[in-house]
Amino acid sequence: MGIPNKDEIKGKYKEVKGKIKEAVGDLTDNGRLESEGEADQTEGETQQTWGKFKRGVSETVDAAGEAISNAGKKINKG
Repeated sequence: MGIPNKDEIKGKYKEVKGKIKEAVGDLTDNGRLESEGEADQTEGETQQTWGKFKRGVSETVDAAGEAISNAGKKINKG
């Protein structure tokens, strides 16, 4: 796997921030803060998933381009 992209990094940040909010809300018996934390976690997980999908597509396109290039080189040698 390659280097995480912007969406993966921002998503992880939101997820961690949400876990902290949820924990603080739980400790202080603040239901609103706890719910916000859960929502932030879900949003962060979704953004990470989107980032991983984009990276996968990019890696697939790169691999296809490399395979085409290698095939062209073999044809030119033969």
